[in-house]
Amino acid sequence: MHILVLNAGSSSIKAAVVEAGTGERIFELGADRLLDRGGHRKALHPFLLELKDKAGGLDIAGIGHRVVHGGAEFDGATRITDEVEQKIEALSDLAPLHNPINLAGIRLARELWPELPQFAVFDTAFHHSLPKRAQTYALPKDLIREYGIRRYGFHGMSHKYVAGRAATFLKDDYRNLRIISCHLGNGCSVAAIEFGRSIETSMGMTPLEGLVMGTRSGDIDPGIPAYLHQKTGMNTEEIDALLNRDSGLKGLSGAGNDMRGILERSTQGDPDCQLAVQVYTHRLRKYIGAYAAVMGGVDAIVFTGGIGENSSIIRHRAAQRLDYLGAVIDEDRNHTLQLSETEDVIAFSRSHSRVKLLAIRTDEQLAIARDCAKLLRHEDEVNTRPAIPIAISARHCHLTRATLDKLYGEGHELTVKKWLSQPGQFAAEESVTVVGPRNRIERVRILGPLRSVDQVEISRTDEFFLGIDAPVRESGKVDNTPGCQLLGPAGSADLEDGVICAWRHIHMTPEDAAQFGVKDRDVVEVAVSTNERGLIFGNVLIRVNPDYKLEMHIDTDEGNAAEIQSGDAGVIDVTDSLATLRKRATVA
Repeated sequence: MHILVLNAGSSSIKAAVVEAGTGERIFELGADRLLDRGGHRKALHPFLLELKDKAGGLDIAGIGHRVVHGGAEFDGATRITDEVEQKIEALSDLAPLHNPINLAGIRLARELWPELPQFAVFDTAFHHSLPKRAQTYALPKDLIREYGIRRYGFHGMSHKYVAGRAATFLKDDYRNLRIISCHLGNGCSVAAIEFGRSIETSMGMTPLEGLVMGTRSGDIDPGIPAYLHQKTGMNTEEIDALLNRDSGLKGLSGAGNDMRGILERSTQGDPDCQLAVQVYTHRLRKYIGAYAAVMGGVDAIVFTGGIGENSSIIRHRAAQRLDYLGAVIDEDRNHTLQLSETEDVIAFSRSHSRVKLLAIRTDEQLAIARDCAKLLRHEDEVNTRPAIPIAISARHCHLTRATLDKLYGEGHELTVKKWLSQPGQFAAEESVTVVGPRNRIERVRILGPLRSVDQVEISRTDEFFLGIDAPVRESGKVDNTPGCQLLGPAGSADLEDGVICAWRHIHMTPEDAAQFGVKDRDVVEVAVSTNERGLIFGNVLIRVNPDYKLEMHIDTDEGNAAEIQSGDAGVIDVTDSLATLRKRATVA
């Protein structure tokens, strides 16, 4: 399927016709210094006319546009309509250098190719899964709400693409891996990708936050702009230009923003260039360590982008002291590796390295083309009927044979109190006391049958009451989660891990999945309707098994948010509320 990909930037435009299945470029076209030719439309129009002429004989299925900022509205690629155009325009204040020209390219392309479906693919979309703790700035909440101030993240297309390539290279599902992705180019960002979801990223509300970049400062003390204004009289526009265009490697080195030239001058003894390299790689290594801590470990660290793919010196400086994480660099391999179209992923960690170090050639044009192809194949669509019953899952635990023996005595068998809606599962008469650093919760019900790993599922409210920082996890994924103490009538058990907030999910059979048009471990958006209010839940996990019964499980906090009331006080209570699927995420 041939997709025409357009990337209209603030000073250049790139276009390519990409075969979405293979990544083959049918042809490419580019132009620089666009803004020297006048306004956005005036600059783009002759280029797009030339593009239309060159692409005239090709069978193009659709057009994909890169859009930098999707705000809180867009969590994935979307078909462009007049309404979508208006929403992109409304986000221009968040990306004044990019969204207006992205939009100009969209409008011209819709005029020149009115017969073709056109799609917007957003830099920010992949980071919609950031938890609130990672999204939120410590500012007055009224300001945050009124002006949409939060961390959005960027380079999402690249981070998503290389996570998928890393998983394929490692012969695993990317939803089983913890990946730190380092996109290093003129713009730089790091993302922590935990089991397929971005949970942290270094860029924030704008692309200015985070790593040292070509001309951007990255992280600075927020008091510096006010200090500069006080001392120099610079106004906000001048300070903004300073931080975005004259800082970073350019400002530190005094030798421009090209890392190749800076590295060359650093080897010749230039102290400013040496310091620029040191600050750049120190900040990068600091973020890698921080994100490994956030995820409780890492399986692969990826270097991509122009610098990440091509600079063995930067990879060496970033990775040389990561042995404590289990990442051991192979210096010879790092020095000699050369990425190419045929070899786009190369490992440069030692054979015994538990954490893989990978250089991956990113391909944002192919990522855009693939997202568009998925929408053309309607891979985001789901059947919205029948409705899905909703059950509220209160705090409970699943135990192993060994743990039950400690709590209730050797060989004790669970007694069925109530059979649950999921076949073969039951709430037991037995319960435990869960002890955290701050408080304890008594009479936490045990669910049967026994499992191979211990798992305690709590809500966010329980988490704060107990004093435990529990991550949102898919059931069964308890590695590097916090533990707790359990008390029973015959003794106690100290769990090293296993305390989670369960990822909201829907159980269904293969027949249900076929009817809804989804697969196991898809992530979907769900509309919940009640008598009181409606609510949209994003990031809902699909679990498919022949033994399941169709049902959506949310915890007590989520039930309260949707004003769903349970008529029972049991462990997993079916409610009168119903849910319908809206769409599913397209995966890497």
